[in-house]
Amino acid sequence: RSPPSRSPPSRSPPSRSSPSDCSRSSSNSSAKRHRFPPCQASLQKQIQFVARSENSIAVCQSSLPLLADTAQEQQEELFLQKLEQCRVLFNFEDPLSNLREKEVKRSCLTELIDYVSKGRGVLAGASYEHISAMVAHNIFRTLPAGDRQSEFDPDEEEPLLEESWPHLQLVYEFFLRFLECADFQPAIAKKYIDQKFVLELLELFNSEDPRERDQLKTILHRIYGKFLGLRPYIRKQIRHLFLRYVYETDDFNGMGELLEILGSIINGFALPLKHEHKQFLMKVLLPMHKPPALHRYHPQLAYCIVQFLEKDSSLSTLVVKGLLKYWPKTNSMKEVMFLGELEEVLDVTQPHQFLHIREPVFKQLSKCVASTHFQVAERALYFWNNEYVMSLIEDNLDTVLPIMFKALYVISKNHWNKSIVSLVYNVLKTFMQMNAKLFDELTTSYKAECQREVKERKERERLWGCLEQLGQERLKALQEQ
Repeated sequence: RSPPSRSPPSRSPPSRSSPSDCSRSSSNSSAKRHRFPPCQASLQKQIQFVARSENSIAVCQSSLPLLADTAQEQQEELFLQKLEQCRVLFNFEDPLSNLREKEVKRSCLTELIDYVSKGRGVLAGASYEHISAMVAHNIFRTLPAGDRQSEFDPDEEEPLLEESWPHLQLVYEFFLRFLECADFQPAIAKKYIDQKFVLELLELFNSEDPRERDQLKTILHRIYGKFLGLRPYIRKQIRHLFLRYVYETDDFNGMGELLEILGSIINGFALPLKHEHKQFLMKVLLPMHKPPALHRYHPQLAYCIVQFLEKDSSLSTLVVKGLLKYWPKTNSMKEVMFLGELEEVLDVTQPHQFLHIREPVFKQLSKCVASTHFQVAERALYFWNNEYVMSLIEDNLDTVLPIMFKALYVISKNHWNKSIVSLVYNVLKTFMQMNAKLFDELTTSYKAECQREVKERKERERLWGCLEQLGQERLKALQEQ
């Protein structure tokens, strides 16, 4: 028989071997110890111990009976043995290696899922440690180096899928069923699902595989609901991830999923909101509009901010000022997203709060309407299709119309896009119907201002002409001398 494979023992156990083969392998390893430097002696012992352990597990993989065929008093011990069996990891880079062993593990994980899902009386106190250890051994790993992450665009390229997903998916499913089991006791599980476990779980959100991130999202949400003592720590670590993303790096893949979890958390905040929650909104969520990859998670971010405003509408003034602070200057795609979010914020803004933000909001809208990028102008003009925004405009027409009139009038005469001109005519018609007197006054005032500008321009041209003539006369006089 062939000797054990030389792949790393922590990822792939040897193919079929007898106990005698295992002993020969162990003796051969002892004979070759001199090849390792002295500083690696302890590491060598650990590797050999793991190899021997995995050899013994691989030998008994096919010898464990089914849980359904075992007496009830023996099921707990067999359940623990199967958990230990599922700690064996395989190398999925080679699709043809260890096919039988991979299938045995897959069948075992499927059986464990059915066992945990069947009802009460399946979880004993000793099983919590073994379940947590098996799950941690399978899912916690170093993610592939992100060589292309700075250039990776999920809208244009396919993500790198996890090769070991056939087993990982079952491990995640088993862990989720474990958390949702009727026998689950958080008081026992908190010894093993602790802060370190949660921290490593959060780091896995950087996986490029969207299937894994979706599973992690569900599991972290269940942990947040089950373990009250971990809630402040989870919020704190999510805040650290967000701040690191904004101010240090912008290549974290799981922003959207973490914001989805955060949206559910915000929805459960008690009123009145704590100061730390308001600080989280102002210091963490609003700065997340800065990164260039905003489009990857903007819907979830906007949802979180609207959730805060539905809890406390008095925050709308601070949120709008924050949006205007981070408003993009040269990125039209981001500007369209900001306009959409601003409309959502105005939908939950109370009329008395709108008084404090009406001028800066419509000054920005007038700039967007006058944009040469037709999508930006079109999205800004869509504000007049919103009934609630129209009611706010009508109540504050004396302030809004003078701000918007000039931009609308100029666009109606000069814009290159016919659909934008058509939308502008509709807006002007609406303003005229709301207050014809004010509209006529602004029209007269604008025409007078245009005439004044024409006169000033002609006067400037005349003065420049006189100055140029005077300079030529001075130059001629100097040449004659």
